[in-house]
Amino acid sequence: MSLMHAILGMLEAQPMNGYDLARGFDASTGCAVWSAPRSQIYPMLRKMEDAGLVEAESQIRGTRLERRVYSVTDAGLAELREWVGTPQDTTVKRDAILLQALFLDLVEPEVAVEVLEHIIAEQTELVAGWERQADQVREMRTPVLRARLKHREAAEHERIAELKAHVHMGGAALARARVEWAEQGLALLREYQPVKKKKAAKPRPAARSRRSA
Repeated sequence: MSLMHAILGMLEAQPMNGYDLARGFDASTGCAVWSAPRSQIYPMLRKMEDAGLVEAESQIRGTRLERRVYSVTDAGLAELREWVGTPQDTTVKRDAILLQALFLDLVEPEVAVEVLEHIIAEQTELVAGWERQADQVREMRTPVLRARLKHREAAEHERIAELKAHVHMGGAALARARVEWAEQGLALLREYQPVKKKKAAKPRPAARSRRSA
């Protein structure tokens, strides 16, 4: 998967400027299928324009502000379709969460518990976010999907919406699996965590008995 194909997929829905594309790839939502900063998007757009995959039109806003609006070309659409129809490498090459967990034995059990609890909380929020987005897509309430459906046959709208909602449900399923995995890790820590022995309290000296006068 590449940023180039993600951009082509966005532009297939409608022409966009760099700012609009950056919003679509905003990772702050936590539920972006592919995230990228503006520092990567704009250079990629220039490369794609040079390769004939997109074309740009300059538009003037107000009296001075000029923006470039990009649209996908026939060559770009052909490239996107070829990529979509080609099986991708599904092996995970980088996973920061699993890498961190691989070395949890180097920290105190209490610290490892905090790390896993953070993962559980974060991934639980992602489940809700993915499911919320799936509902919005299924109901055809997202701006990009509405724009995409304008140039598709009405009979296809429900199928397209359901297929795209299924992608978001896949994100929810992956996050839910992370939660289950982290909970299993917590159970392992509790099973093997050494119990700290409390220091035995020193015996108190026996109280002296008072002699009766």
